[in-house]
Amino acid sequence: MRVSLVAAGAVVAAGVLLGAASGPAAAAPSGTVSANPTGTVSKDGTITLSGTYRCSVPSGSGPVFVSSSVRTGDVQHGIGGTSAVCDGAEHTWVNQARPYGTPLPSGPARIEATLLQLNTRSGLPLPAILAADWHALDLRPAKD
Repeated sequence: MRVSLVAAGAVVAAGVLLGAASGPAAAAPSGTVSANPTGTVSKDGTITLSGTYRCSVPSGSGPVFVSSSVRTGDVQHGIGGTSAVCDGAEHTWVNQARPYGTPLPSGPARIEATLLQLNTRSGLPLPAILAADWHALDLRPAKD
């Protein structure tokens, strides 16, 4: 057991030294996302949600998406995803989808918007949530 602890200590020390030798750490990804308090339901059942986002990520660290969902009762429906432009400026997003099953009625619901990065540094794309917003939503009939 003692040899394992010594070996583990050596690995940690080497990692610290290598980290210090590589210079300052790269800037961490950051972002904000907000969802509008109203969405629409078209006659064919397509839900449209929208909002704004802002993000900054290091170059080559993986793509970023704005995903959204709507919840009515105990059922949550994913409503699309939009590729994000992470240049530090504020952008708008709009996601649309027609949920499977029974169409959602207009009226009160809950919305969740998530700014999600697929971090590819390890070679395997791993999701990392940069920001999230969830609150009450008023689904209104679309003017179509």
